[in-house]
Amino acid sequence: MIRVLVVDDDFMVAKVHSGFVERVPGFTVTGVAHSGATALAEVERTRPDLMLLDIYLPDVSGLEVLRRLREGDVGVDVLVATAARDVDTIRTALRGGIVHYLIKPFTFDTLRDRLERYAVTHRQLSGSGEVAQDDVDRLLLGIRPTPVDLPKGLTPPTAELVAGALREAGEDLSASECADLVGLSRVSTRRYLEHFVGAGRAKVSLRYGSAGRPERRYRWAGGA
Repeated sequence: MIRVLVVDDDFMVAKVHSGFVERVPGFTVTGVAHSGATALAEVERTRPDLMLLDIYLPDVSGLEVLRRLREGDVGVDVLVATAARDVDTIRTALRGGIVHYLIKPFTFDTLRDRLERYAVTHRQLSGSGEVAQDDVDRLLLGIRPTPVDLPKGLTPPTAELVAGALREAGEDLSASECADLVGLSRVSTRRYLEHFVGAGRAKVSLRYGSAGRPERRYRWAGGA
């Protein structure tokens, strides 16, 4: 199990994020902190593998927490989850060696994707020995999702809605079935589904009935 410390000044947000983490197989929450000082103390006490860190804390900035972690002798990875979106903060966090930077609010599916990517890298680096350049390249490419541009007329919020429905289904769906789940028209939903297929994020299969055209069935293939 990958042990996670959730750090957020908002008690309700921390509870929600903790619930998100616990829903991802292979992850467990070892503690929750609502201030920088408590976060650093919890790291020493519980020795987590990963910290879900907010930037806005009541005593010190999350960036200061990150700096102190890097000066210490406790090896903990950091995934920033915050409303801070200014370039200076993001740049500083990246220089601090974070594994991801998520801007609030985000969905469970978005966090799950990042955690699953982190888990792959965490497992691959848990052993010993040497690796080749190709192995390093796969690790670095795998931990961060590749952005996919949307065609004209498609919007990111709706794309996330359709993608979430397809991921949560756990089975293949027709465009009509997916449209019913998200409350869109079948035509609009199919445009998003076909885009996901073209981007390699969904797979399509044909189901043949007794008459007429075969039905196109979509299944999520992974990715952000």
